[in-house]
Amino acid sequence: MAFAALGNRRHGQRRELMALTFRRGSLVLAVTVAVACARAPGHQPHFLPIVESPIALPPGFAAPPTPRDNPLTIAKAELGRYLFYDRRLSLNETQSCASCHQQKFGFCDGRPHATGSTGQQHRRNTMSLANVAYRQPLTWSNPKVTTLEQQVLVPLTNHDPIELGMDGHFEELLARIRGDSRYVSLFSSAFPDQNAPITIDNVARALASFERTLISAQSPYDRLVLYGDSNALSASAWRGRRLFFSQRLGCGSCHGRSDVVSLRNVAITAPYMRDGSAPTLSDAIDHSRKKITAEEKRDLIAFLESLTDDSFLSDPRYSNPW
Repeated sequence: MAFAALGNRRHGQRRELMALTFRRGSLVLAVTVAVACARAPGHQPHFLPIVESPIALPPGFAAPPTPRDNPLTIAKAELGRYLFYDRRLSLNETQSCASCHQQKFGFCDGRPHATGSTGQQHRRNTMSLANVAYRQPLTWSNPKVTTLEQQVLVPLTNHDPIELGMDGHFEELLARIRGDSRYVSLFSSAFPDQNAPITIDNVARALASFERTLISAQSPYDRLVLYGDSNALSASAWRGRRLFFSQRLGCGSCHGRSDVVSLRNVAITAPYMRDGSAPTLSDAIDHSRKKITAEEKRDLIAFLESLTDDSFLSDPRYSNPW
């Protein structure tokens, strides 16, 4: 799988003061906003660091953190992509990971509540996988799940509700995989030092590796912050951005933290809230109980829409390989 470079090193920079810090391997942008600024300020040439990694990274991004026993490789990520889209990972062979994490929805599913392979509904809606390598926590309710290797086993084995329904059936799953010559080759390439690489642990390692490659960083807002394009946002989005980071609304005080669900691609990941109770961005803003005018709400929505990375939603590197 070809992970193409995501941009060169020379970019522009706006005259806005921007502090760049790394938290848990993830880029956190703390922006001081000039309140009087009603439109995009000018920018100057600048460089953001490009970190060496097995996969191409956007400027300013740290390499995805990985466990010591599962260093990221392209071969493992490619194997994980096949597994991610394979319905044989569910007991009744009706669902794959991609059934609930659909690329066109930013790796959500567009439903208020996730639905498992037996038709049981989850109490919560599906979390996006965009930039999941940098995120903590990884689930809505279990802070003890701290690695993607742990997390990918949850839908395989969960009972309440049943998701993929594979608890107690790992040998059946491995038999399905071993019977596919494509997988025999992919596992051998991904784990070349192992004589018998088709194991559940390696299934988890490969899935986690693929998920670490799901990096979204080409939205209009990214083009502004990472690439210095001061024309990336509309006038309405600029006003919404100032509102978002203002002390009056304080949205950025929570949504700048790594332990809060990401707003990346938020315009296409409806419905919102943990239980999917807010069908639209307008409803989600109302849920926050912020006192704003109708025009301010439109501007906030325009800013949130500027967080959509259209290329991520159709990137063939992340799509179904079957």
